[in-house]
Amino acid sequence: MPASNMTSNTTSSCSQWILLPDLISHCSFPLRRNPHHVLASAESKLWLLAQCGLNEEKRKTFRGLKGGLLAAIGYPLAGYDQLRVCCDWINLLFHLDDICDEMGDEEAIDTAAEIIGVLCETQPTSIVGRLTQSFWSRVSSTASPGAQRRFIEGLELFFSAVVQQAKHRQSNDIPDLESYIAMRRDTSGCKTCFALIEYANDLDIPDCVFENAVVRGMEEAANDIITWSNDIYSYNVEQANGDTHNMVAVIRARESLSLQQAIDYVGTLCVQCVDRFQALQQLLPSWGPEIDVPLRAYIDGLGDWMIGSLVWSFETERYFGHAAPKVRATLAVPILPARKEVGPTEATA
Repeated sequence: MPASNMTSNTTSSCSQWILLPDLISHCSFPLRRNPHHVLASAESKLWLLAQCGLNEEKRKTFRGLKGGLLAAIGYPLAGYDQLRVCCDWINLLFHLDDICDEMGDEEAIDTAAEIIGVLCETQPTSIVGRLTQSFWSRVSSTASPGAQRRFIEGLELFFSAVVQQAKHRQSNDIPDLESYIAMRRDTSGCKTCFALIEYANDLDIPDCVFENAVVRGMEEAANDIITWSNDIYSYNVEQANGDTHNMVAVIRARESLSLQQAIDYVGTLCVQCVDRFQALQQLLPSWGPEIDVPLRAYIDGLGDWMIGSLVWSFETERYFGHAAPKVRATLAVPILPARKEVGPTEATA
């Protein structure tokens, strides 16, 4: 979930534009918003800002993230306590993503060991470790063993992919599309967020259900549209920063397409993700009412994330700055010029 925000003084200097695909219209899942959003979001911001040594510019960027809003539409039925924990994770995940973008592979490995160790009850030694401990102590008090295990497995995959991404970045290597897709499904962090659907809704679903090919396929389709649409929305900022961990950049490099053609190509793949999810939904087997009812809630949660991530992308300032509402209305984005220098992060890990 890469990023930084787009500022008004740079947009005026851009002479070229890209047109974004209208993905929201094709994603017909209902948009629901948790009524506890305002308070949970505010307290979660204070929780992270009180402990991370962010400078004023980064604090402003963090406030413009609106991670609490993403949690509110990703977990619309959660009680206040559960929503607050989910807000904390969304905010922490974006913070982790940002600091990992500035790391080499060895630093990423060290950060991964710290965070995973905290989940296994070792004592943290860093700020992000202490934040993780605070978050995880609340999750583990009520989440089912299966949900906890799936969260940890998802986080391990996230860090493994982040390390691989760091290696590509250091060698200026752009992977082939198949390799990129496999890596992107993990760098997105979606697998941890999907595990929190179980936690937020007090679900206890047997492992055999998650091992079913249809359920796995639906999770994959949901992950894909969330991450691939994010690549479309974040591409402009990333290309200005020289970041190539993006499906649009991969396709441009591998298929020799123009920028607009590559955007349209990824947009078509996103539409196909929604179709794939809905087709698989018709093939869901039944395990009996005791399992089918909580599974239905979990599947609905995947739908919340699919439509929610699309809508949130035009609410946050992370990709389009204050112009986000206008971009949603017009789908037109001025191409940002490449930055001459991108300074190191000042976030304290």
